[in-house]
Amino acid sequence: MAAEKLRDLSQPIDVTLLDATVESFYATGSKDERAAADNILRELKANPDTWLQVVHILQSTRSTHTKYFALQVLEGVIKYRWNALPVEQRDGMKNYISEVIVQLSGDEGSFRAERLYVNKLNVILVQIVKHEWPAKWRSFIPDLVKAAKTSETLCENCMAILKLLSEEVFDFSKGEMTQQKIKEMKESLNRQVRLFCEFLLIHELCLYVLSASQRPELIRSTLSALHAYLSWIPLGYIFESPLLETLLKFFPEPAYRNLTLQCLSEVAALNCGDFYNGQYVKMYGIFMGQLQTMLPLNINIPEAYSNGSDEEQASLLRALGFYPELGTVLHFIFQVSELFTLHHHVGHPGLTPSLFGLQMACLPRTAGSIKPEVTERQKLYADSLSKLRGLMISRMAKPEEVIIVEDENGNIVRETMKDNDVLVQYKIMRETLIYLSHLGHDDTERQMLSKLSKQLSGEEWTWNNLNTLCWAIGSISGSMDVDQENRFLVMVIRDLLNLCEIIKGKDNKAVIASNIMYVVGQYSRFLRAHWKFLKTVVHKLFEFMHETHPGVQDMACDTFLKIVQKCKRKFVILQVGEKEPFVSELLSGLVTIVGDLEPHQIHTFYESVGSMIQAETDPQKRSEYIQRLMDLPNQKWTEIIGQARQNADILKDPDMIRTVLNILQTNTRVATSLGTHFLSQISLIFLDMLNVYRMYSELVSSNIAEGGPYASRTSVVKLLRSVKREILRLIETFLEKAEYQSHIGKQFVPPMMDPVLGDYARNVPDARESEVLSLFATIINKYKVNMQDEVPRIFEAVFQCTLEMITKNFEDYPEHRLKFFSLLRAIATFCFPALVQLSSEQLKLVMDSVIWAFRHTERNIAETGLNLLLELLKKFQKSDFSNQFYRTYFMQIEQEIFAVLTDTFHKPGFKFHVLVLQHLFSLVESKSLTEPLWDASTVLQQYPNNAAFVLEYTIKLLSSSFPNMTTSEVTQFVNGLYESRSDIARFKNNIRDFLVQSKEFSAQDNKDLYAEEAAAQIERDIQKMLLIPGLIAPNEIQDDMADSYTIS
Repeated sequence: MAAEKLRDLSQPIDVTLLDATVESFYATGSKDERAAADNILRELKANPDTWLQVVHILQSTRSTHTKYFALQVLEGVIKYRWNALPVEQRDGMKNYISEVIVQLSGDEGSFRAERLYVNKLNVILVQIVKHEWPAKWRSFIPDLVKAAKTSETLCENCMAILKLLSEEVFDFSKGEMTQQKIKEMKESLNRQVRLFCEFLLIHELCLYVLSASQRPELIRSTLSALHAYLSWIPLGYIFESPLLETLLKFFPEPAYRNLTLQCLSEVAALNCGDFYNGQYVKMYGIFMGQLQTMLPLNINIPEAYSNGSDEEQASLLRALGFYPELGTVLHFIFQVSELFTLHHHVGHPGLTPSLFGLQMACLPRTAGSIKPEVTERQKLYADSLSKLRGLMISRMAKPEEVIIVEDENGNIVRETMKDNDVLVQYKIMRETLIYLSHLGHDDTERQMLSKLSKQLSGEEWTWNNLNTLCWAIGSISGSMDVDQENRFLVMVIRDLLNLCEIIKGKDNKAVIASNIMYVVGQYSRFLRAHWKFLKTVVHKLFEFMHETHPGVQDMACDTFLKIVQKCKRKFVILQVGEKEPFVSELLSGLVTIVGDLEPHQIHTFYESVGSMIQAETDPQKRSEYIQRLMDLPNQKWTEIIGQARQNADILKDPDMIRTVLNILQTNTRVATSLGTHFLSQISLIFLDMLNVYRMYSELVSSNIAEGGPYASRTSVVKLLRSVKREILRLIETFLEKAEYQSHIGKQFVPPMMDPVLGDYARNVPDARESEVLSLFATIINKYKVNMQDEVPRIFEAVFQCTLEMITKNFEDYPEHRLKFFSLLRAIATFCFPALVQLSSEQLKLVMDSVIWAFRHTERNIAETGLNLLLELLKKFQKSDFSNQFYRTYFMQIEQEIFAVLTDTFHKPGFKFHVLVLQHLFSLVESKSLTEPLWDASTVLQQYPNNAAFVLEYTIKLLSSSFPNMTTSEVTQFVNGLYESRSDIARFKNNIRDFLVQSKEFSAQDNKDLYAEEAAAQIERDIQKMLLIPGLIAPNEIQDDMADSYTIS
């Protein structure tokens, strides 16, 4: 009954009852009462008439929770429906909110007591201002400034509103306001119209308050507001007024120091050219005098920091950035590092990035090639930089490759979960050390070797000391020139190997092994150039593969793979002083080397050896190596198949199934590294694999048919399906990695049609493997038009049955969804004529499935669907069926694309939405369409051309979908799209502005709308980093000519 009374908005709402409902939800209600209250409040928020009760609620209630609820309702209306409201309602609401703010903030008592409520009202007011000002509320700034002069508390709140305005408009407006609107608001604040320039009023108000007020809260609020404007206002307001002198007056005051520093930092960051040099230098001189008084060189920073308030601590750290002398800054940095050693754990992830970010800001960055000569400035700061290098080396964070760590109990264990904070910390510290290394390679080398010798002597031996040292050594890979790196690494590897012999104890050995593997994994360039060291390191890795300490074997196999991929050619040529190539020696001792490894580690090892063999250029030797490598798994495979021919039931034994799976996984990893050269091996087992596949498929189907859907979750069925999937994965891996050779396709594809495709069609849904879809997508992508004759059979086997599986909901069979649309895209790209031959009913099924795909909330599926749609649109545009296709699907596609474009769940697909719409708008003026898009039998009005029809259709579509936008706004947007159809940048910006105007994306994280620009910026940053050796680790750089180094 109470709920019904609240839902009846034809009369003033019962505020007492609303208070009780809100309190039930927030504070006093039981679980059931909260749920009921939640439903009522949701319904009220969704009701378009609830906002008309907001003034009545705010005037009648004393409950803070109810006030916030009413303001949430109002905020929603302002964001999404404001422009659609009648003028008198808009004016009435903005006047009411303004009056309440003035009333509450004009009195000291009510302002302090209701501060949170006033803050929320301020936010609401600024939301209104974003719509109304400057065009419809020109007097806003003058009114605000006038009100501020009537009361100090009111002035304090006005400053808060001004700060909010600047942040909302210029800091947080990306994706919330159109670019034109932002431009208008900035220009309104900056427009020079006599003395009534709006920012001039704000500027004068700030100066007046700072010069006349003695009220600390008001001064702080003013400084905070001023800080929000300093980054974008005209420079004249800063340098041609008493502003800087006024700020400097407040700097010595501890209560205002941090805010003043923020303002001065903003000024210091401005690009003011030479015009204001005089004022800038004068300000800087005065400020430095004050700063040196506050922060003398003999100050004890740890003590000052410990005794300071939070604000004083922030001021202390911020002030360091203003010292012009690098030596002075470095002096303070060492004290700061001591401070964080005293007060926090050395490796505290939340602190180190900011600490070393400060250090980076003090270092000169090199843009371009590195100059080898030592400058006078570097000599001047040599001692300080040397101390900084020592600090970085001793505090280095753990890199991602290291998986052997010390736990909280002091035990050495395998890492089970990556710490992202530590990885970020490592990245920043690594970059810092790279720059420091370029500023003094000799000192970097000297310090690292000195610390390593102290590890050998036992003088500084601890796990942590060795770890940080080796992590630092690994982090500077690529920063030294070749000769110096060679000399340095010879000593480092020699000392680490000696340390491994000297230090006893299982945990100690594991730590040393971890560090050896990390260091050698980072310096592939050195290993390529020094065969003896490479061979020694690899033998050491083989030794670690027998070490059963958790993590050591995994890291040994991973490091071996990394080294082989960078140095593979070195293992297949006959080195000086050797009797045979290393790969041959390795294959002779293969059984011994892998004897203690787990199956997944053996797979990694086999992939590594496959990479070696792939580098062999002699076909005869390569075939011999492959035969020797695969001898063990092939013997076991032949034995199993032989037994199965005598008694097929042997293949049903779980242990035998696991053995088969293990053999197949080994083959897959070797196929990954060998590519085309794997042909001889897969030819040996291919037909037997298909027989195993057929048998296991029948077993899976019978189990599921007898036991129902739950049977698919039993351990035996899971094992059987694992074998089926691995067979498909092996074939797909080989075909994908192999070079294009038509005879390979002819050899492998026809025999798979019935065992694989036919099995997929015959099976129950829970027994169908998604890998079948990805396998045939790979086949079509590889053999392209040659597969055209097979497409009808593929369609017949997978299309209808897969659609029935995936279109019931958005959750079931996620793997099938993605791979099905990848298969469709492959067919559309390379076998398009096969699609054209489909009946209209079948083509409709295809198009419906594509639309269903890009409407999916799973990002990968939606993007695959959009890519497929773009491919189809382009192919049909060039075909003889263009008119027929677009007359049938143009309007449906446009409508569906606008639906997902304006749905915030589909923001990641923005790039593709834009491309599809651009294609459609460009199409109407192209020569591809020679017939009308509209159906003359159902559309009474005749249009002069397709462009006129599409424009009118789009305007009607969007006007009906967005009643909060006026017809003129929609028309302007649609015309803008049409006019900018050949300019993708303008076209994209028009759509961004529309999303903001429609209010679908307001107050959202809209970074996905700018993903392309962000990716381009990342690429530019990478190109800059490549100019400085070492900033991008050598292992991350593709080096196809890796093995061209001199052999020694």
